[in-house]
Amino acid sequence: MKSRMNLAGLFLCMIGSASGQTVPAQNYLADNTVLIIRHSEKPETGTGLTAQGEARAQLYAKYFQPFQEAGFSIMVDSLYAGADSSSSNRPRLTLEPISKTTGLPLHHKVGTKESDTLVHELETEPHGKHPLIAWRHGEIPALLTAFGASPEQLLPNGKWPDDVYDWVIVLKMGPEGQLSSAKLIREHLKVPASRP
Repeated sequence: MKSRMNLAGLFLCMIGSASGQTVPAQNYLADNTVLIIRHSEKPETGTGLTAQGEARAQLYAKYFQPFQEAGFSIMVDSLYAGADSSSSNRPRLTLEPISKTTGLPLHHKVGTKESDTLVHELETEPHGKHPLIAWRHGEIPALLTAFGASPEQLLPNGKWPDDVYDWVIVLKMGPEGQLSSAKLIREHLKVPASRP
């Protein structure tokens, strides 16, 4: 009986192969809650963070472990930052403290102008269920679009304002990896102001 079932399974696989049908690959964004932030405060010149930005990055190590806002609580279990560029290391610097505190690896090879590439990576490579992404604010609308969200519905005039650092966008993904809800939340962090 067992050998007949094995033969039947083999036969069905051969029929599927012959007809060109393939078994769909797993979508690792399925049932994820994706958190998107802007990198922390930037100085007038240089590639790093201001003292206030460094303080925010340090506070993130506790703020996202667990992230508790709007009636839900999740533990971030993967970290992604926009790749360093000649003008900015800020996305990586923003998430380094949480990476050091938690031991989570910090992925930072995908540039912020490559939003589709990052979303494809999250769809096709295992990463946990609650990724946190630090991105450059000018490219966040493209990242939202790549996830299937509407920048116009989440952000004023579809853009992340130049002077805003304290927002978190929460994307909930459905069982097939499709967007099921999107929400913008203001952080409840007391970040000390930079001294002039």
